[in-house]
Amino acid sequence: QVQLVESGGGLVQAGGSLRLSCAASGRTFITNAVGWFRQAPGKEREFVAVISWRGGGTYYADSVKGRFTTSRDNAKNMVYLQMNSLKPEDTAVYYCAAGPFAVEPTGFAYWGQGTQVTVSS
Repeated sequence: QVQLVESGGGLVQAGGSLRLSCAASGRTFITNAVGWFRQAPGKEREFVAVISWRGGGTYYADSVKGRFTTSRDNAKNMVYLQMNSLKPEDTAVYYCAAGPFAVEPTGFAYWGQGTQVTVSS
């Protein structure tokens, strides 16, 4: 069993930065990849980024490539999403999820509660 808690969301102006954190507990956390997803009002949940369980592999959605970076510290059971050059279209609830190194949300068994990110123009 893995429990995940996101933090770090908030309100920021376009062009600004935020760093989201995902705190994990559970014995099997470090053997799971961690994905980041987001969901805007009226839209489906979409893939943002994923990092392998050792941290050596990452993959990003085209919409965030070059602006967002995910990293993890297994010694601290933490995963991070650094978001730079934020745009109003990045506004959404952001979730971290533990599971396979994949982009489809249906493959992830464990989810956090989400943190709101709002980017003003």
